[in-house]
Amino acid sequence: MGKKKILIVDDDSRNIFALVNTLRVKSYDCLSCTSAEEALKILKSDEQIDAVLIDMMMPEMDGYEAIPLIKAIPSRESTLVVAVTAQAMTGDKEKCLEAGADDYISKPVDVDKLLLILSKI
Repeated sequence: MGKKKILIVDDDSRNIFALVNTLRVKSYDCLSCTSAEEALKILKSDEQIDAVLIDMMMPEMDGYEAIPLIKAIPSRESTLVVAVTAQAMTGDKEKCLEAGADDYISKPVDVDKLLLILSKI
């Protein structure tokens, strides 16, 4: 079995850079984009994606809007979608899960916690 591929969606390239570098060290392949619209295009293609890390707070289309759209793509129904949020406030996790996320992690990302989530794929 090849490496697992993670799609990282974040409007801040510094966050993408940090996550990509962290995950590559752990033998994950990474693909990234800076908007939910772009992520949806990638996910509608035949690109192999094993998990999506999506920032919940993005301009134009945020994670709350994007996740139901990702889950609506027939070939992506079972793709692991992890909500990444800077606001670790009460109710945030529930809101993310209600939107259809499979899991939730807050920024700054706890690498060990993230790897534990990704170990499910």
